[in-house]
Amino acid sequence: MRTRSSARRPPPCSTTDWNGDCRSLGKVNRSVRSAAIFGLLAGLATVAVAEAVRPRGGSGLLLDWEDVRRRARSWLASSSAPPVDLASAEHQYRLMAAQLQGPLLKFVGAVPKAASLPEFTALDRAGWLDLNLDILRRVVDPILEKGRLPNSLVVEAGRAGLNHYVAFLLAFLGRRVLGQYDPQLLGTEPMSPDGLYLVETNVEEWGRKAELPGEDLRRWLILHEMTHAWQFAAHPWLKDYMESSMRVLLESATKAGPAAARVAAFAGVLPAQWRVMRQMQGTMSFVEGYSNLVMNELGSTTLASFDRLEEAYRARGRSRSVVEILIWRLTGLDLKLQQYQKGEAFAKAIYDAHGMDALNRAWNGADSMPNLDELADPERWYRRIAGVRN
Repeated sequence: MRTRSSARRPPPCSTTDWNGDCRSLGKVNRSVRSAAIFGLLAGLATVAVAEAVRPRGGSGLLLDWEDVRRRARSWLASSSAPPVDLASAEHQYRLMAAQLQGPLLKFVGAVPKAASLPEFTALDRAGWLDLNLDILRRVVDPILEKGRLPNSLVVEAGRAGLNHYVAFLLAFLGRRVLGQYDPQLLGTEPMSPDGLYLVETNVEEWGRKAELPGEDLRRWLILHEMTHAWQFAAHPWLKDYMESSMRVLLESATKAGPAAARVAAFAGVLPAQWRVMRQMQGTMSFVEGYSNLVMNELGSTTLASFDRLEEAYRARGRSRSVVEILIWRLTGLDLKLQQYQKGEAFAKAIYDAHGMDALNRAWNGADSMPNLDELADPERWYRRIAGVRN
């Protein structure tokens, strides 16, 4: 027979009967509830992470070019721009270029008989975007192909963020770029011809806002871009050198091995890649600075409104908004601009001190190009090239 215990049970705890035992029990209950909540959250987080990284079938690139195009086009379309007649503008470009080619080649030097300078094409902002998406794909697609990842929510979120960034940068530049030369670096067969371009939408907008004479403005810009075309047409080694340097960097980023090593190589952290990158920076700074020198020296003698054009161009660089300044700094574009300014100062210093023949010795080959240290010390480069000892 089971009998009821005669021991008295303690009364249940209540808010009016808060003895020491009840306080301990309350703490335990709260701890249990907290543990249950944290356990639930941890469980939900685990499920969420598992779902985020769960393969969803197939693999994808880290960039979706069509999404980039859609986003950038949307941003470009949202900005006000003057209507332009591209066919008429292109006809005028080509007439001006034909008139300027003689004075240009007389100033810088001839091109080989088998070489020629490409004709100009007029672009609107959407056309510039399409052109540069094609250029980017030539360079970036090999990296993306080696970096394919299984599709998952995490990969899709990362892709969306990268698409947004690239599209924003292209849209930002698409409202500012005035002209461009495309030497078809890393092009594949069948090779497209080199291209010379002015972004008529931006040229028209800037000329109108700055109240500049339209014909002289376009002639001035044509001189700059034609000089780039001459640089590559008259010196075939330049394209080969640029392509081989780019391949060194790209192969570093796409070769098999730990991801950290590939990133370090592509970022120029490794010594070999760092040397190549510095050499390329020196060359590109000179290429850009040389073109600025030519457009200014020839412009000052052939364009009646040259002084107005030059002042407006300098003012354009100084009149950036706070947002624009921030974007230039965050993207590193300001550093590129500083390098190009050093290239222009270098070219001007050598030209003033030693003449065009001395400056053109830089085009003898890759070893004749100024490095970054010599850009800051033009006479150091001249002594090396001229064989003058200290």
